[in-house]
Amino acid sequence: MELLFPLLLLALFVPMFLMSRRQKREAQKVAEMQDSLKVGDQVTTTSGLYGTVVDLDDITVDLEIAEEVVTTWLRQAIREVRTEDATTDETVTDEAATDEAATEAVEESADQTETRLTKD
Repeated sequence: MELLFPLLLLALFVPMFLMSRRQKREAQKVAEMQDSLKVGDQVTTTSGLYGTVVDLDDITVDLEIAEEVVTTWLRQAIREVRTEDATTDETVTDEAATDEAATEAVEESADQTETRLTKD
């Protein structure tokens, strides 16, 4: 009975300690990625915006999001550096999902629509 309290404390604090270490490693990995940005990198921001790095500063990054359209972002807003392989795979997957959805669409007749709308 006397060992129950220390074991309970140990069972609570060990997972918390391990999770904090994992979060710290992930934060360090993201910080290293943000520090290693260079002009020409294709990136994604935390808000989902795709852009190409055209200028860098210690605090900010200028992204070209369309031809002749440059916006300024904090370095911390950069979530990931995109690679050509990831972009191509996502496009293929999105197109396949769109094609499947288009083939599954079935038109209903006017009678079916009227029945559906007047059911209540």
